[in-house]
Amino acid sequence: MFAIIETGGKQYRVEQGLEFKVELLQADPGAEVNLDKVLLVSDGGQAKIGAPYVEGATVACEVLGHGRGEKIIIFKKKRRNDFHKKTGHRQDYTSLKVKAIQA
Repeated sequence: MFAIIETGGKQYRVEQGLEFKVELLQADPGAEVNLDKVLLVSDGGQAKIGAPYVEGATVACEVLGHGRGEKIIIFKKKRRNDFHKKTGHRQDYTSLKVKAIQA
């Protein structure tokens, strides 16, 4: 059984027991989070497709912790103008583990 969920403007394919990273959520480590924006639930050959979300479907996840991703370097340069700028960015994330999928 798997589900496709939406959180933080992105879509994720999740199964029970899967650990994955999403955009930062305001939740304490060890807390349980219910994600209710479920786009699709598939159980073997049966699939429920939402319009846009599947009614009554939730994905229960446990918050494992928070962190920051790899540094991304942004380098801008304009040739022959003596202009260059180098900046970086590290995205905050929340690590989740799927406990159950209810459809």
